[in-house]
Amino acid sequence: SSLPVAVNGQFVANSNHSDLCRGRGLANMHLPSDFPGVRNGWGRRGALHLSEGIGMTVLWIAEYLALGAFAGFFAGMLGIGGGLVLVPALTLMFAAQGQFPTGETLHMALGTSMASIIFTAIASIRTHHNHRAILWDVVKTITPGILLGTGLGTLFASSVPARPLAVFFTFFVCGVALQMALNLKPKPTRELPGSLGIAGVGMGIGVLSSLVAIGGGSLTVPFLTWCNVRVQSAIGTSAAVGLPIALGGTLGYVFNGWGQTGLPAGSLGYVYLPVLAILVMATIVTAPFGARLAHRLPVATLKRLFAGILI
Repeated sequence: SSLPVAVNGQFVANSNHSDLCRGRGLANMHLPSDFPGVRNGWGRRGALHLSEGIGMTVLWIAEYLALGAFAGFFAGMLGIGGGLVLVPALTLMFAAQGQFPTGETLHMALGTSMASIIFTAIASIRTHHNHRAILWDVVKTITPGILLGTGLGTLFASSVPARPLAVFFTFFVCGVALQMALNLKPKPTRELPGSLGIAGVGMGIGVLSSLVAIGGGSLTVPFLTWCNVRVQSAIGTSAAVGLPIALGGTLGYVFNGWGQTGLPAGSLGYVYLPVLAILVMATIVTAPFGARLAHRLPVATLKRLFAGILI
């Protein structure tokens, strides 16, 4: 039998009851020419795969939640911010969604990831601070150097040969990862340098991080542990350093993407707010769990996990 069908409260057509039960009625029915979407070219075909559209939306939300949970957990546990996981994943997911301009997909992934690190860092900092695992004097000294170095790195990025830099960085990171994986201990007498030395190291970390597009935590934690800082304190301090870097970076992506044409609705510059909100819902829950776990795991295990993330 035929049944009346309404969409958005508007009667549109009669459809066969058995077809509706099988989910085919909406695809088979005839829409009036003045129905919204038909006159705009949405068409019967796209129109009424509405249930599929809702299903896809739910699927994407679930995937972004899972990604945020994963990134937040490891960010809290290892003090790396989460960008190392988020940027490649978001780039692939944004490209698969197909609603981002091809040339801006990576920028949107970078901006959205950077913005999410603000909230991840805040959640991690609270837990690490409660464990007295943040060296605030180091944070205050190294952060200006990292910010300055990041700015300098972006100025020189176009003039530095990419291949030699990539080769050097690969060997450098592999060496650091090997040292941490084998739990090689520095000389017992080695200590943190003075304020100028820490600021200088921070500048070097900022320059290298901006040139090879990694988070400062990937280098901050190895540096601190090399100076005989307890690994949990190195992780907590790195998480605290990540907050001002993320704030500055997010402002930069918002500014640089402001007014760009073709970006999807919900974009604030290069920050995609709908995905940011989903990621944050997950990261602020899992980051404290990761941070608490960092204070329970043996030092050797933490170092091996960090080495694995680097590699």
